[in-house]
Amino acid sequence: MGRDLRHIPQDLLASSGPLGPLIEVTTRTMQGRLLLRPSPALREIIIGILARSARMYKVSVVGFVYLSNHFHLLLRTRDVRELSAFMCFVNGNVAREAARLHGWPEKFWSRRFTAILISNEEDKQLEKLRYLFAQGSKEGLVQHPEEWPGASSVQAQMRGEGLSGVWFDRTAEGDARRCGRKPSKYEFASRETLKLSPPPVWDGIEPKEACRRVCEMVCEVVAETSAALRERGDRPLGVQRILRQHPHSRPIALKRSPAPRFHASSWDVRKRLEEAYKAFLVAYRQAAAQLRSGELGVEFPAQCFPPALPSVRGPTLISAS
Repeated sequence: MGRDLRHIPQDLLASSGPLGPLIEVTTRTMQGRLLLRPSPALREIIIGILARSARMYKVSVVGFVYLSNHFHLLLRTRDVRELSAFMCFVNGNVAREAARLHGWPEKFWSRRFTAILISNEEDKQLEKLRYLFAQGSKEGLVQHPEEWPGASSVQAQMRGEGLSGVWFDRTAEGDARRCGRKPSKYEFASRETLKLSPPPVWDGIEPKEACRRVCEMVCEVVAETSAALRERGDRPLGVQRILRQHPHSRPIALKRSPAPRFHASSWDVRKRLEEAYKAFLVAYRQAAAQLRSGELGVEFPAQCFPPALPSVRGPTLISAS
């Protein structure tokens, strides 16, 4: 099945501020295995990778949570190429580090990342932010979002703080080993600090006010979780049982549903976004057809990945013997 072309409509760019629109990104591990099972070491590594990626690419992190077999990121960017490079760096490094910790030798992610644009409607953006906070609670794993032992931004967002993680320079570590040295565990490690950004609808508000709103959302999540547990006569799985799960195990069944191209509250906004995407597809396909016919100076629409140039076989040179 073909993949959707990544594209950010110009209208969404124009109304989303200097950091760009809000984008939800998610990926699941291979077969839903618990390869991201929380641990203090993995938590620090994931935060360090996100912080380093945010420094390297023009992508801002709004919020994140890494559960045992998938993750949710809320990001902002104005360039789909930067988003792709950011996620390639993050997913590649998280996969290598988690596989190293858990002794996993096979493919790590089930597929490439899914990126869903979120409209600039306030209710939709806050809904997705609240959905991020509810991860771990709505699945019955923990009662309070702050109790989740894995990598999560909720505590930092409630307090208006940055996040500190660790980055391992595996290239330098490998060079040392090839020279016959045995480096210590943290010899080539460095601290990285991740500063979170607000969603577009909160651009310009005071940090204390943003913290207050986040705390209100988290309190709502806790109240809803408590009510749901009382209704079912159940209790959360709990941190200790989460940490005892084997990272190679897999769930009996996985929830699967098609991902929408956009998150929008009103039908009119969704329709405008869909129409802008269809117009982009028409322009892209026309330019791609011209490129295939041999026109090398073709202009592609903004915010897209042009296809690679067709390969051309040169003349064969036969040397006289």
